[in-house]
Amino acid sequence: MSITSKLTPIAVNFTLKDHTYDVLRDAILDMNIYDDGADLRLDERTIAGQLGISRTPIREALARLAQEGFVEILPRKGVFVKRKSMNEVLEMIVTWAALESMAARLAAEQASVVELGSLRKFAMKHSTHAARADIEEYSEANIVFHQRILELSGCALLKSTADGLFQHMHAVRRRAMGESDRATRSVVDHMEIVEALEARDADVASRLVREHTMKLHDHVRATWVRIESLNRKRIVAG
Repeated sequence: MSITSKLTPIAVNFTLKDHTYDVLRDAILDMNIYDDGADLRLDERTIAGQLGISRTPIREALARLAQEGFVEILPRKGVFVKRKSMNEVLEMIVTWAALESMAARLAAEQASVVELGSLRKFAMKHSTHAARADIEEYSEANIVFHQRILELSGCALLKSTADGLFQHMHAVRRRAMGESDRATRSVVDHMEIVEALEARDADVASRLVREHTMKLHDHVRATWVRIESLNRKRIVAG
């Protein structure tokens, strides 16, 4: 059986559906969804008015986002941006630690001197944002630092798997970065990781990356005691 037997005509609004999905996903990723006062309700009518389109592509985009775990559709209550449960957040962090730890090992073995030098320059440049307490800007730079380690692994599947997970980790890292002076401590960890990579010490680089991410795990487990209560309140209020 050829591939043509599986293909169907592309709908006229294919581009609009994809664009609507991209716009809504990007907006969700830009939210601080774990903030106590975050408004997680998504109203189709309001969104349609803001985007100047009908509700049909919005409804389709929301269904796709629900399948991917970004939103949840509750019968008779509405559509809400989905907060992960405490256990889900902790499992995501453990999985991320495993993926990036392997990426660091591979990067130490095969990344070029130029690539590692670029990583060092990036880490040093953005460390000043943490020192100035420019948490939002440093938070974004922190995310890019970790994504670059995945890129330097040279393993496309490893990076694509991590990217899918990291979309859900984005809000977790954003909130945690402003807590308990984590930004300043993150700068120290990043430079130690860079030094291990430049020394081509795969074992140390892998361990440091894993320990760095597991510090986030321990921080969330110890301090984010309100996640479950926030989830319950949202569902009841909906």
